[in-house]
Amino acid sequence: MHLRALLLTTAIVAAGAATAASTDKPAKPPPVAASGKIDPAARRAFFGELHLHTVMSFDAWTFGTKVTPDQAYKFARGETVMVPAFQVAKEQGLNPAGAVPAKRAWPLDFTAVTDHSEFLGGMTQLDVPGSSFAQTQIGKQVSGGGQRAFFRAGEALRGGAGQDVTDMAAAAQAADGWNVEMKAANANYQPGKFTTFVAYEWTASPGQGIHMHRNVIFNSDHAPNPFTAVDSNHPEDLWKYLDSVRKQGIDVLAIPHNSNLSDGHDFDWNMSDGRPIDEAYALERALNEPLVEISQTKGSSDTAPELSPNDEFANFEIMDRLYKGETKSTLHGSYVREAYGRGVVIQSQVGANPFKMGVVGGSDIHNGLSVSDENAFAGRISGLDRNTMLPRGQAARIALGMNDAEGEVRVRPNGQAENDPLQFAGAGITGVWAEENTRGAIFAALKRKETFATTGTRIRVRMFGGWDFTPGLTSKSDWVKTAYAKGVPQGSDLPFAAGKAPSFVLQATKDPDGANLDRAQIIKVWLDGKSYKEKVFDVALSGGRKVDPRTGRAPAVGNTVDLTTGAFKNSIGAPTLTAVWKDPEFNPKVAAVYYARVLEIPTPRWTTHLAIADHLPIPAKAPATIQERAWTSPIWFTPPKAAHAKG
Repeated sequence: MHLRALLLTTAIVAAGAATAASTDKPAKPPPVAASGKIDPAARRAFFGELHLHTVMSFDAWTFGTKVTPDQAYKFARGETVMVPAFQVAKEQGLNPAGAVPAKRAWPLDFTAVTDHSEFLGGMTQLDVPGSSFAQTQIGKQVSGGGQRAFFRAGEALRGGAGQDVTDMAAAAQAADGWNVEMKAANANYQPGKFTTFVAYEWTASPGQGIHMHRNVIFNSDHAPNPFTAVDSNHPEDLWKYLDSVRKQGIDVLAIPHNSNLSDGHDFDWNMSDGRPIDEAYALERALNEPLVEISQTKGSSDTAPELSPNDEFANFEIMDRLYKGETKSTLHGSYVREAYGRGVVIQSQVGANPFKMGVVGGSDIHNGLSVSDENAFAGRISGLDRNTMLPRGQAARIALGMNDAEGEVRVRPNGQAENDPLQFAGAGITGVWAEENTRGAIFAALKRKETFATTGTRIRVRMFGGWDFTPGLTSKSDWVKTAYAKGVPQGSDLPFAAGKAPSFVLQATKDPDGANLDRAQIIKVWLDGKSYKEKVFDVALSGGRKVDPRTGRAPAVGNTVDLTTGAFKNSIGAPTLTAVWKDPEFNPKVAAVYYARVLEIPTPRWTTHLAIADHLPIPAKAPATIQERAWTSPIWFTPPKAAHAKG
């Protein structure tokens, strides 16, 4: 069989036995959008996960993961799942006698399991007694799992020895995972209550430690075999696949993630072949990649202090080491805010904006247990139930960077140094404003970019742009209806209106079980000749604070965290922040991008939670407290003819 055919037909092995492929005839794809009978003003906020790995991912298996896609969906929607003892022992350093119960603190509204499409499910053949893969050279070398197995399997992914690739592809074919991935998504879909998506991750890495990965989300209960990074490492080739899928009547989109680890590739000025971005590329990218993941366990991709030196909150959960220890990634071309700036520059030159992206958040958790709370995370890329799976003793010390794990390789075979475990952040999540909790409605919200991302907390935030919003609008009960009627929501283009400056209405509400809000900000990025500029505006502050006109900054909100207990008080901050803000520096001849950022008051970071729970010192190398946050998708303003102004 041809190698690609072997790679593209894969599935899961659950409970140590191979699962047969589904022979059911696929149903008709769901509609692209929700019913037009529902008023947009009735859209509600739904929270979900669009980046999650299970035993099906080749790397997750080497880490010890045994949770299946079916279990992952059940955990995400709030059910108790039994985590195999082997997984808990490998990840958390515990030694349970049997499977361990785990339950999310609160249920998600939607989830997509996005296992790596490369060799999908192949590693699970090592759990099948007498499998052909277990008899191969590479099968024998990776059968014990662990770090060295991860490195060895990664060599095949990067096009190592031909026999290794052939053997892993054959294992993936035997596992037959894509059918079961689809079956798990469909079996757990509960329209109106819990939405699932058929999805996968395209895992392109054009260089050692460089991420150009995309999550591919389908609006259907079935999809053709995945296009993998073994087929091509070029995003343009992935987009051709997505175009072919649409021709089959299935809508689909791709979401770049971990741009912070792309070494400048994700938002480069050039295409994959090295030529400058042209109009055709810009249009194709904008069509296929309407969203970008801005926050997850491998750090924030909003901005960095070196890129935004005047942003006092830019230094947040920065991971920029490309798994090369002291080797920094290239910052330029790796962060979303700069992409917005580069996008308007490119648009002024070629007539289209390739980086017209809304935002989402994700976990990138690799043990099947999608969690969002800081106290349900213990570093690296595993979620847990803090009541049953919290690392103890030596395992906790390893998670906090105090000790090395036995047998751990600090420098990889290719010379890369492992990242400091303290660099890992808590998981993010995606928020959407949709009419109902169905595939069609949530996919439509993703596609129109009416989304927001958070660092795991359930802040609800929405923003509208318009030309006639008046102060006090949000005090009216029907303000959302007025905002839709007189303006556009996040993720949209603001139409031109001569002789006026745009105004933006913003409302943010705290997590019902979480911290109060510190402030709401609008970040403006605008075209400046052949470059761009940015500025952060505080538009709503809690506690009656005011921006100092001399410094342009507001006083800090304070900090109530007790570092002996991990408790905090909502005696500062506000449960809700609202604002109607008019751009005081608007130039109707200049393209601009506006998006909101909302900050909570300080709360304990995951490292602090874990240290306190295990009676260990709080690591000095990591911040003891953080200000969790949310970002909205932008609103774009393009002056007439600006999109076609060459030069």
